[in-house]
Amino acid sequence: MNIKPPPPDGPIATDSSSDVVIVGAGIVGLAHAAHAVANGLSVTILERDHHAVGASVRNFGHCCVTAQSGELYELAQTSRKYWLEFAALAGFWAAESGAVVLARTQAEMAVLQELSAAREEGQVELLSPDGVRSRLSSGAAPDDGDAASASWPGLMGGAFLRDDLRVDPRTTVAKLADWLAHQPGVKIHWNTAALGFGGTPGGPTVHTSRGDFQGKQVFVCVGHDVDYLFPSLAAEHRIERCALQMSRAAQPPGLTIGPAVLTATSMLRYPAFTDMPAAAALREEVERDRPDLMRIGANVMFTQRPDGTLILGDSHHYHRTAAPFMDETVTTILNKDIESAIGTPLDVIERWQGIYASSSVAPILVRETQPGVTVVSVTSGVGMTLSFGLADRNISPLY
Repeated sequence: MNIKPPPPDGPIATDSSSDVVIVGAGIVGLAHAAHAVANGLSVTILERDHHAVGASVRNFGHCCVTAQSGELYELAQTSRKYWLEFAALAGFWAAESGAVVLARTQAEMAVLQELSAAREEGQVELLSPDGVRSRLSSGAAPDDGDAASASWPGLMGGAFLRDDLRVDPRTTVAKLADWLAHQPGVKIHWNTAALGFGGTPGGPTVHTSRGDFQGKQVFVCVGHDVDYLFPSLAAEHRIERCALQMSRAAQPPGLTIGPAVLTATSMLRYPAFTDMPAAAALREEVERDRPDLMRIGANVMFTQRPDGTLILGDSHHYHRTAAPFMDETVTTILNKDIESAIGTPLDVIERWQGIYASSSVAPILVRETQPGVTVVSVTSGVGMTLSFGLADRNISPLY
């Protein structure tokens, strides 16, 4: 096994050179490592923590493919392909479950109708209220029947997003890291913090708390923490930390939901929806009728983990440094809206603060800071969605 936790003091192994050095063992870094090793390159992964604790484990586990547009859509579709390939190789759960968008007003339905007409046939399937309920119960066990407590009240209709995927955010990154650790030519060093970067005739060098590591190419994949290593670049790209309030509820009796579930506020956050002409009227409606949701930057959505619990969220607040304190009224607003959509009360068992990199300049940052050192950060909240597609684009020139 090639995972090498460093000793309490002093440098780690002397075998510190490889084709590719990855700084950061979140999903973006590990996706770069997976593409590299799958194409015969040796890889060293450096992670400052003892295991992943950032954005990669704090999210919904929703690969939001269909709701992207332009360059992000192309990257998301490529990413989808590799999510499924590496799930088969690494043995983590990945479900071609799609997503369901609930529509409870005509303005919401109008956005879905326009998106369906704009996409290839079958990718965005318009649904009646009964069609929504059928899609949402498609993952239920045969004997669940009417035992499910959800009634999904007030539906006008909805849409099924065919290409979206689901993974388990609590286990995926760990399983991918473990698979990588068993591949020839891969070394993972936990509790090893990058401190700076240098160059030699043999290639770039990463100076760390455990010694120096050299590679022909270095990818720095540290998410929202770009400013720790490259403060000027972070300032130029206007990177902030987006803090989210999220929670997890016990499985309501009999409720099994296959797809991710999105709502009106989701349609105000993802570009495929906001590109539609009807999105302006929807925004006006939500601002008028649900100002509490707009005030907290809500994306009311939820997913069900393999253990049956529901991941609920989320709000959006932007800071250069995020305070750790969470306003309970924000979580209450989010979860009451989810309860009204499902039609059943929720038993919250866990709360946490999500966090990701956000930028008003561009949704992705890929920048070479010196020969052979490239910073990679998804600055738009869809790092899970784009990870493998972005990695494919960055690694391909190396082989």
